[in-house]
Amino acid sequence: MEKVSFNNKNSVFFNALRKKVNDYFQTNQIKPTGNYKLYFKSTTLLASAVALYLILVFFTPTAWLSILLSALLGFNMAAIGFNIMHDGAHGSFSERKWVNELMGYSLNMIGGSVYLWKFKHNFNHHSFTNIDGMDDDIDIKPWIRVSSTQEKYWFHRFQYIYWVFLYGWTYLLWIYWQDFQKYFTGKVGETKFRKMDTKEHLIFWITKIAYVAVFVVLPIYRLGIVDAMIGYFVIAFVCGFVSAVVFQLAHVVEHTSFPMPDEETSKINVEWAIHQIQTTANFATRSKIVSWFTGGLNFQVEHHLFPKISHIHYPKINELVRETCQQFGIEYLEYPSVLSALRSHVTYLKQVGVA
Repeated sequence: MEKVSFNNKNSVFFNALRKKVNDYFQTNQIKPTGNYKLYFKSTTLLASAVALYLILVFFTPTAWLSILLSALLGFNMAAIGFNIMHDGAHGSFSERKWVNELMGYSLNMIGGSVYLWKFKHNFNHHSFTNIDGMDDDIDIKPWIRVSSTQEKYWFHRFQYIYWVFLYGWTYLLWIYWQDFQKYFTGKVGETKFRKMDTKEHLIFWITKIAYVAVFVVLPIYRLGIVDAMIGYFVIAFVCGFVSAVVFQLAHVVEHTSFPMPDEETSKINVEWAIHQIQTTANFATRSKIVSWFTGGLNFQVEHHLFPKISHIHYPKINELVRETCQQFGIEYLEYPSVLSALRSHVTYLKQVGVA
């Protein structure tokens, strides 16, 4: 597919919204990056992850407690990705570039590659949200069909059932297959990314080896292969399931669109900001617990419009976005709870699986 463009010639909506957001920060004399609340949460998440790991590997609790703590570590790792890595990789964690880069590398600490993730997520996903062939985040083929433009197989009629099992394996697939596929092909999907320099090549391999040593080799040495692998797969399954669900609820639900560009011009006939609103949904924005855990990813509309603003500011930005959408007559999609969004996700999987 040729590079897709948007009808941004007269970005009236986004210009009006951006002015309101800029005025909010200037009037209140606050910075759009993170503050002490984010730094405290990040310290808490990192410390708890280290504590859980040390307890599991070096103090060996009873079987039932080990399973529970492994599940908690899986949740914890997902939260590190949502809160620390995500803001860092978008450059919104801190005003200091080196701090953002360091926080972004927390993804490497839990098995991924922030270099590859930035291109996959910051460029492909944020630029071409829900556009089949461009947005790698909706490329779950052939196992899950999320758009009517994707090829349909007989088993898709059951995807609204087996997604529960499949999502749990996305973490392992990501760190042991997809990262290496991107690394050796030099492409995310069909899009080439900027070649790694020597530093990034070294970081990729050193952190991948260190991850396997810390999460696989050392636990096997300490606990034996059976116990270590059971604990590791619980961690991986929970982390993968939670991460997948949070991102799916933002884009793969009823009423979000999956537009395709004009075949001749490769253009989407709305401005980029409106496209983001039409392809994105919020959920459970009134829940402080959900917002804390997901790093504001339940405010996905605001994040897509202003990815360089830290998630701690999204509740206020949410008010400005709603107000501007109402002013311009643009539909704003939000589910009141995680359960209602999850119900919509399952309903959509069922619909697109047979359509």
